[in-house]
Amino acid sequence: MSAARAQSLVNGWETVRYELLNTPISDLGLQLESSPVEPLIQRLYRELDAKGLRFRPEVYATDCWGCPDEVPVIGIPFYLLDKRLQRLEEEQTGDIETPQMVMMLLRHEAGHAINYAYRLYKQAEWADHFGSFTKPYRDNFRPDPFSRKFVRHIVHHQYGRTYAQKHPDEDFAETFAVWLTPRSKWRHRYRNWPALRKLEYVDRLMRDIRDETPKCKSGPLCTPVENMNTLLAEHYGQRAERYRAAAQGYVDDKLVEIFPEVGGRTLVPAVDLFHKQNGKLLTRVTRWSGLDEEEAGTLLAKLEDRAETLNLHFRRQDLAVKLMDVTALATALAIDFAYTGRFTG
Repeated sequence: MSAARAQSLVNGWETVRYELLNTPISDLGLQLESSPVEPLIQRLYRELDAKGLRFRPEVYATDCWGCPDEVPVIGIPFYLLDKRLQRLEEEQTGDIETPQMVMMLLRHEAGHAINYAYRLYKQAEWADHFGSFTKPYRDNFRPDPFSRKFVRHIVHHQYGRTYAQKHPDEDFAETFAVWLTPRSKWRHRYRNWPALRKLEYVDRLMRDIRDETPKCKSGPLCTPVENMNTLLAEHYGQRAERYRAAAQGYVDDKLVEIFPEVGGRTLVPAVDLFHKQNGKLLTRVTRWSGLDEEEAGTLLAKLEDRAETLNLHFRRQDLAVKLMDVTALATALAIDFAYTGRFTG
């Protein structure tokens, strides 16, 4: 390719990029039909059909991955509907889902949708295997990377080791996704794991419900793309600030757990830890969460602000332990945001 041709392509993309960023998201004309992600959605439906499941969760475009609260529909990020937006998303965030990752996420969200459609979480046996559906999210996300009580499905951003442990609803969705995945060989892979009992239960449960009529097929959508009237540039520009605002209630509880009230003569303000160890924290959080430095920095700034506001302290000799605790907290928060685009505390 000649230098002139290459420069022309660059200039052409800059023009497209400018026009996209200055267009309201609702005016981008995004449709699932004939979009890059439609073949993957159809693949999900074929996988459900192969398992004998007749229910097809509706898929709609929104601002992030997820199912609305107890509504059996699947929300996917709007940028997946357009290759130009995918390129722009990767430029803005440094990351974009591969087709393999999209399928893993679709299977996970389908697990939520099946759970909500048939109201499975209300069954006593469901709770026996996964726990109480009403358990708060933030009280349950204490990951044990070596636990064999949970499947390992979504390996991106370390979810394969932690995400099923976040909440019973997530545990079910991850277990369902492993069960649904073609050629996953789950009976062999998990043969010596306590998690096998959950997989066998899901296998029985899906056979039991496949001829039943869903109790719920739809409901109110959360932020459908048609209602996203902000400019695309504002969507990216506001992300960090939304991230900061959403964190406050959740991080206060966790910070108080890490820095409980203590006495002594060698107390150090917790805010000093965040300030002096910022470089180390930023490196570790970006490495393990997949967030870019700007968003990870916003999170750390939020934690530092709240630590100062709450006037938290720790003993000087506990610095190494507190640094590990803070790193774990920041990484868990960052992973949560990287996956959902919001906090679920």
